[in-house]
Amino acid sequence: MLSKWRINLFTVVLFGAVGLIFYRLFYLTYLQHDVLSKIAEGQYQNQQENSVRRGHIYIRDLSTGEKQLVALQKSFPYVFSKKDGRFKIVDKNPPPAEVERLRQESGQETSLGYEDGRYYPEGSFLAQVLGFLGFDENRRVGQYGLEAYYDETIRKENDLILTIDKNIQSFAEKELDYLLDKWRPVSGTVIVQDPQTGAILAMAGSPSFDPNNYGNYPLGNFVNKAVQEAFEPGSSFKPITMSGALDKKKVTPETTYFDTGEVEIAGYKIKNFNEKSFGTQTMSQVLEKSLNTGAMFVESQLGDDDFLNYVINFGFGQATGIDLAGEAAGDTSNLYSKRKINFLTASFGQGISVTPIQLVNAYSAIANGGKLMRPYVVKKVVKPSGETKETKPEVIGTPISEKTSAQVKAMLVGVVEKGFDKAKVKGYDVAAKTGTAQIASPKGGYSEEFIHDMVGFAPAFSPRFVVLIKMDKPQGIRFAADSLSPSLGNITRFLLNYFQIPPTRQ
Repeated sequence: MLSKWRINLFTVVLFGAVGLIFYRLFYLTYLQHDVLSKIAEGQYQNQQENSVRRGHIYIRDLSTGEKQLVALQKSFPYVFSKKDGRFKIVDKNPPPAEVERLRQESGQETSLGYEDGRYYPEGSFLAQVLGFLGFDENRRVGQYGLEAYYDETIRKENDLILTIDKNIQSFAEKELDYLLDKWRPVSGTVIVQDPQTGAILAMAGSPSFDPNNYGNYPLGNFVNKAVQEAFEPGSSFKPITMSGALDKKKVTPETTYFDTGEVEIAGYKIKNFNEKSFGTQTMSQVLEKSLNTGAMFVESQLGDDDFLNYVINFGFGQATGIDLAGEAAGDTSNLYSKRKINFLTASFGQGISVTPIQLVNAYSAIANGGKLMRPYVVKKVVKPSGETKETKPEVIGTPISEKTSAQVKAMLVGVVEKGFDKAKVKGYDVAAKTGTAQIASPKGGYSEEFIHDMVGFAPAFSPRFVVLIKMDKPQGIRFAADSLSPSLGNITRFLLNYFQIPPTRQ
């Protein structure tokens, strides 16, 4: 028989256990529910705080004077539950029928919430310029392009009105799509700039992405190669070399040299692209026939120190200051080694790297009479109060004189007239130069793959626009003169008509 004290002990333990069970039930029913409810409410509030308000972004339509939204604020519905006191998002993109049902019902299991977010009504149109609204840990921030560069400005609900023209951008993107389909490069870029102000009228890049669904794309698609990636330009750099020598009066357009087809230095033989010699040639013919030996002759006449100064003064090796995130500076460090071979190869655009925005901006300086402008994409910022701050065109340097500018423009017109039939536009003077550059190999030297680029402007002697086209690793074609001349002609023809510019020649 159990002793009395054991019975008493058993009774105490039993009542204690029952008491703990009742306390646990009370805790779960009342106290813990209250705690979980507060946690759920806090999670809901965090979701709402993650909702952000930002200013709109507009582009222009110069043909009508109207503006069009390309990035705007939008309330996005989401379905959530607070079942068992826990906040959980059930659906971030509920179908319209579900949204309507939840509007009319107070669901026992789920409810409808809204958060302010970013919407890009044109999808991939202008995507690399715009960037997107992404995350930095748990904080919503602008990433890439304008969304990153102007993040703090847009957070204050200021609107951006861009220099980009809707119709020019559309045409540039279509022409780039054509090039991608025809020549199958790994990437491509088109830029259209106003040489008088530095304003960017179009900037197209591929491969691109839809900023509404940026998570579906590789990181490389977000990179705007027009400003963020440098390349060796090849012969499109020859007008820069020529501009310096003309400006220093070391040569004239009629100066001659004897082309032997190659130059030997430090044990290396540097040849013309077609490995031919042309005998006595003028400086104009150096550009028209794109002679590497001629560019090296011009650099030697100019001198290494002055050549480097003109490279710097044209804006290479340094950021242009364009208002887009992540601008690259290019690389001209080879020229500081003082090795003669580096200067000679740089004279025709090899061994140094530039960005497309640097190259088009340098050509704008040639086109506008010698003024290097700061390129820009935002025309004005509009505050919620209606107060506006307009971007003023800014001259950041004067690399060459107006006389030199006129000389180089005439020489580049000769390049088109005598070499690029498909870039011609009847009734107009068009100035342009191509570049076909071998791509550097990671193992040293150069690969058998190429970059094609072409820069041109019109009307040549009173230019309204400068166009750059670039392709990386096009397939089935050797020279940029063949791959890009037709597209430069197409874009030039469109722009001359769009701006209603009267013919400049018979």
